[in-house]
Amino acid sequence: MASSPVSRIFQPYWKKKANLLSIVLVAGLCSLFYLLGLYQHGTGGASIVSDISCTTLPASFNISGHRSVELDFAAHHQPKHSASPHGAGDRPHSVPPCDARYSEYTPCEDRDRSLRFDRDRLIYRERHCPEPNELLKCRIPAPYGYRMPFRWPESRDWAWFANVPHRELTVEKAVQNWIRVEDDRFRFPGGGTMFPHGADAYINDIERLIPLRDGSIRTAIDTGCGVASWGAYLLSRDILAMSFAPRDTHEAQVQFALERGVPAMIGVMASKRLPYPARAFDMAHCSRCLIPWHQYDGQYLIEVDRILRPGGYWILSGPPINWKNHWKGWERTEQDLSAEQSAIEAVARSLCWKKIKERNDIAIWQKPTNHVHCNLNRKVFKRPVFCEGKDPDSAWYKNMETCITPLPNVSGIQEVAGGELKKWPDRLTALPPRISSGSVQGITEDVYRADTALWKKRIGHYRAVINQLEEKGRYRNILDMNAHLGGFAAALIQDPLWVMNVVPVEAKVDTLGVIYERGLIGTYMSWCEAMSTYPRTYDFIHADSVFSLYKDRCGMEDILLEMDRILRPEGAVILRDDVDVIVKVKSAVDGMQWESQIVDHEDGPLLREKLLIARKTYWTAPAPLSQGSSI
Repeated sequence: MASSPVSRIFQPYWKKKANLLSIVLVAGLCSLFYLLGLYQHGTGGASIVSDISCTTLPASFNISGHRSVELDFAAHHQPKHSASPHGAGDRPHSVPPCDARYSEYTPCEDRDRSLRFDRDRLIYRERHCPEPNELLKCRIPAPYGYRMPFRWPESRDWAWFANVPHRELTVEKAVQNWIRVEDDRFRFPGGGTMFPHGADAYINDIERLIPLRDGSIRTAIDTGCGVASWGAYLLSRDILAMSFAPRDTHEAQVQFALERGVPAMIGVMASKRLPYPARAFDMAHCSRCLIPWHQYDGQYLIEVDRILRPGGYWILSGPPINWKNHWKGWERTEQDLSAEQSAIEAVARSLCWKKIKERNDIAIWQKPTNHVHCNLNRKVFKRPVFCEGKDPDSAWYKNMETCITPLPNVSGIQEVAGGELKKWPDRLTALPPRISSGSVQGITEDVYRADTALWKKRIGHYRAVINQLEEKGRYRNILDMNAHLGGFAAALIQDPLWVMNVVPVEAKVDTLGVIYERGLIGTYMSWCEAMSTYPRTYDFIHADSVFSLYKDRCGMEDILLEMDRILRPEGAVILRDDVDVIVKVKSAVDGMQWESQIVDHEDGPLLREKLLIARKTYWTAPAPLSQGSSI
């Protein structure tokens, strides 16, 4: 692989092919600084000789204006090894660790805080974030004995017990084959409430009804996902599922999903819209997810309709589907289940969905490709009406609606509203319809193509800086905190990883719809609040201009502590920002038990934008009944 400009400039000069001119230049500069130091020392000035090193900087970690310390991103902690935190060197420890009881702390889904809110419609399980005076000012510990998760694809089937020390689901869901404990680890057989024979066999049943391998279905959403086996087994079919479930009595279900290396978030269908744009998903799924689809004037199905693409599918298995064979086991009456299915069918018809098939335990509906006929049949279906004057993509803390989100206008009955998408993988690089239609302010085809090329270049630079990016499987769960058009994720598409693309609600332009049209996934988010995920979710965090975006909006330290919460031990971070911002951030992370290094922009040292490359060090909560910490 060709070396980057940075690595060429700072290539160790003892290598066989050293550039003679570089040697002369380095020697000359060293002599000049030495003489300058002598002069200053002799005239009473402070000596700078000791602060200037003539040692060539490591090629991978060039730093402008700072002494170089080569960072090591390799995993060091072994399953049975645990060291002391006091061996971490002379780094400041200005941010203390939190108590061990916070090892699974989710600030905006905190159980104690949730009890203050209404239990109707599960509102108390929605996001309820702490007030500024309630924010923790400490670092969330990993549980004692934490180990580096298994690498994908092994992680799909295995996780360390020490990382998620909960046995509840192994007992509660034993018959349904969700999860089992075997010695010091969990095994995920792939079962689920409605697919005890395994998710793969269940997905095969779905595939007999709709196409899953021709690239027409790429993005999916699983409502009430359990341990996300459905999403895990869809990945082999190049389908990327966003799985979500509340933090409820099914202890740690989303945490298990993330530990497996499967995309997931904490979430619930209650009173607020899901944090995704309109027309985002090719397929939505509910397998005994216990969502009352027929209640509240059909709001939950109306919300699924909002986020489904034209022509997208909704799959339902479990109550009330196939109730004639299951009603006794479900401990409900035939009349009750029959009425529920009739009500769901009525809501689906009112949304102009077509029922494709009901076979055994699975029923599938399809959303229309446009609203030409749906507009006409409002004479028959008086409710729900079409929404008027509302932004269909606005979803952050927005109440669900009882009106249908209208699809973009079409010129004919055969046209796909909003523009037809290419099949995967062509979808990734094709011009997204939202851009070709001019509906994304300031984003043209030229801007889009240039952004795609830029991120390919930047990823090449990142690989030169962090060699572990070349190591397949080293990083699995990736977060892009300010994703823009998804170029960062697109440039990594050949690697065995997935990227959660966050579009901050404070961003000038809403681009999350474009990201989904590329066949990628993501969410809306404000980094003034905590993310709806468990601690230690991500192996790698990328943050482009995040701290400049949130300047004067919320505290830099609070954002960094949230990054620390959701980053795994020995996880990596790349931050891009103005040099003044980067210097401040480096000062802060030095007190968070991170190792960090400032690196020049990929186009050289003369640009004000710099990179901060960091690694979170390994440390855990102390052993039970022990006063010390463990690293």
